[in-house]
Amino acid sequence: MSALLVAENLSLSFGGVRAVNGVSFEVRAGEVFTLIGPNGAGKTSVFNLISRIYEPSSGRLYFDGKDLLAVPPHEIARLGIARTFQNIELFEHATVLSNLLIGRHRHRTTRLWQEILFTPAAWRAERAFREKVEQVIDFLDLQHYRDAIVASLPYGVRKVVELARALATEPRLLLLDEPSSGLNVEETDDMAFWISDIKNDLGITVLMVEHDMRLVNRVSDRVLALNQGEVLALGTPKEVQSNPAVIEAYLGAAP
Repeated sequence: MSALLVAENLSLSFGGVRAVNGVSFEVRAGEVFTLIGPNGAGKTSVFNLISRIYEPSSGRLYFDGKDLLAVPPHEIARLGIARTFQNIELFEHATVLSNLLIGRHRHRTTRLWQEILFTPAAWRAERAFREKVEQVIDFLDLQHYRDAIVASLPYGVRKVVELARALATEPRLLLLDEPSSGLNVEETDDMAFWISDIKNDLGITVLMVEHDMRLVNRVSDRVLALNQGEVLALGTPKEVQSNPAVIEAYLGAAP
């Protein structure tokens, strides 16, 4: 498998604090690649660098051979990178359908005047967007919630809606930030099912930050362990979890 995302010696500092220190890795097309590590390890900082929320102090990032650091943040979605957040970021007073349609924004080809006048071109685009969104709703079994206001939904359902909005952008790379955060065991099992199907059925590459090692073991092809902004280990879930440096970082003592 070829590398879809390449990080080379990424570093990020906040004042005198080094949040990320010389981190390098490759995410191969068609895999689930997971970042793990204790709190403060730099996992979300790496995500924010890829999302272009932060600018690295040094290092390079490439997506499908393109220099990601040369791309302005508002163009990241158009490249084919979508993201969910640990703290759900949805339009709470809009319906599920409306939130998903917002995810189609990167595919808009009509001009503002066409949309205001709702010309035939705008009508065709709207119809195509709704068809794509309905496919996502069916894929994630959200039919029952299509017209519900997001604020009225249980937390676990809102997590799936945020995942659905990301999928509505038709990404090539999906960034999942703590997808099991706040979920119960049954909901986490469902999330594992969705992640596997996203990779296997939709062919989308997944880069995930996750604390729940049960979920990590179920869905991950490879795992990168971080601690204090530096790489500790890279390999299969089993290889990484048995690494003495990883055990020490989590438990505070070597075995």
